[in-house]
Amino acid sequence: MHRAARLLLAFLLGTGAATVQPSTRLMAVPAEGPGIAPPAQQGLLKPTAAKAPDIPFSNYEFQTEEQLLALANQSRRKAGAPPLKLDAGLSQAARTHAMAMLEARQLSHQFHGEPSLPLRLAATTHLRLEQEGENVALDYDAQHGHEHLMLSPPHRANLLNPAYNVVGLGVVRSGDRLYIVQDFGHALPNYSSDEVKVRIAAAVNQRRHQIGQPELQRRDLLNEDDAACSMAQADKLGTSTVRRLAGRFTMLTYTSLRPETLPSGAAHALASHNLNTFSVGACYGRTDSYPTGVYWIVLLLD
Repeated sequence: MHRAARLLLAFLLGTGAATVQPSTRLMAVPAEGPGIAPPAQQGLLKPTAAKAPDIPFSNYEFQTEEQLLALANQSRRKAGAPPLKLDAGLSQAARTHAMAMLEARQLSHQFHGEPSLPLRLAATTHLRLEQEGENVALDYDAQHGHEHLMLSPPHRANLLNPAYNVVGLGVVRSGDRLYIVQDFGHALPNYSSDEVKVRIAAAVNQRRHQIGQPELQRRDLLNEDDAACSMAQADKLGTSTVRRLAGRFTMLTYTSLRPETLPSGAAHALASHNLNTFSVGACYGRTDSYPTGVYWIVLLLD
């Protein structure tokens, strides 16, 4: 059988992709009396990085990884997609998975007992990923590997996806064959808590301007950040700290990776004629629901 045809038969046609789906909960609760909660104890969230198994560098095909990146960006340039930036953390995850495929002598996106793709990426990178995808393949060199990936519609879609802006590459050799892993992601800016609040505040008053209402004055309380972090620690929007604040304010709680975009249900709450001030609490956290991280947000309206 011709080598190219034989390789195509060995090619994994399935592809795995995951997308972060931030959730929203709107608590439009009228003020019913005092109820300022005491500062919440800030427990530790899940670690943002974990050590991968030690793998001898000699097993990695670094030059092949560089060639695959160049070929991918060449194809993306022809398709009008922006180039991919290589991320060391994503490459660490890709190399670990490539070694797992070599040891199993088969192609797979997830072996028994192995974490899912979002969890694997979260363990090795600090990037704030909104979307992830993966290609795996078995081939003899970078050129043929890229060509065969481009011949498969789902793999080609990952390679040319204009939303992806970062990639990790892992290639390990077994004789004359190469196990190839490409881990893609859409990384968003890494905002500080203060930057998140500034963007939310701007979105609040932009919305007020759009509906012909006067701007609201932003004020900082003592415990809005504690309320946001309590949600991150509990991995849910409704916590006792949040419920206590809801007794005094109209409250919106939600998760987001794009602080400049308010949730759809915020428009009705912000249209009230009785509002004068607002406060924002924000906390970034990685949880079981959001392994690659998300901003947990409390918006208090008064």
